[in-house]
Amino acid sequence: MTYAKYSASGNDFVIFHSFIERDFTEDAIRLCNRTEGIGADGFVAILPCDEADFKWQFRNSDGSDAAMCGNATRAVAHYAYNNNLAPSKMKFLTEAGIIESKVDGNIVETQMTKPIIIKEPFEEKGLTWYLIDTGVPHLVTLVDDLDKYSHDLCAKMRYAHNANVNFAKIENGIIKVRTYERGVEGETLACGTGMVACFLRANDLGLVENSTFVYPKSNEELTISKVDEKIYFKGAVKKIFNAIIE
Repeated sequence: MTYAKYSASGNDFVIFHSFIERDFTEDAIRLCNRTEGIGADGFVAILPCDEADFKWQFRNSDGSDAAMCGNATRAVAHYAYNNNLAPSKMKFLTEAGIIESKVDGNIVETQMTKPIIIKEPFEEKGLTWYLIDTGVPHLVTLVDDLDKYSHDLCAKMRYAHNANVNFAKIENGIIKVRTYERGVEGETLACGTGMVACFLRANDLGLVENSTFVYPKSNEELTISKVDEKIYFKGAVKKIFNAIIE
């Protein structure tokens, strides 16, 4: 089988396509292993679909599923277009619903799913948190120093609320983010749905404009925009290599 490894803002994925649908959980665990596999944060199988150009089966590196992954949508769209599986403007089905993406060279823009506020601001562990679903649930806290990010605190909050955990800093109208992801059980270099969650919180508070730059741990630049209540997530993706595994 031939697999592609992609990076989207430092979030890396193993991607391939198949015309036969099955449970790829064990494949995800094996291939995402950074010691004995290809190594990645997540795994995506692209599969046939009657409702859209294709559908995906997404798995985190531990084999758990996630309804949505913003960076993966951009990497998958690039893969699908360059493998003649979809046009440059495409629709594909995820567990969070239909996703629309547009490929322009190595720049890919995705229209994100409609956000749902799960819990209004609340205090816990000495910080103010906001819980919102941007395809998957995310906790957001705004801080003045990203060094306040704590792996142990994030792990506790992740299991207490079954959500990803984000620390965000607003600086000169831009957003800088650090994210702890479920399924990876640690900090990743980027998380698309997490960056969108942080943008929505900052935008609601009037701290950023309706279109702003966002920088994750990888320090790559992304753009998040709100147009007529629709959220768009845009940035570069990189194909790292193809791997043939017997």
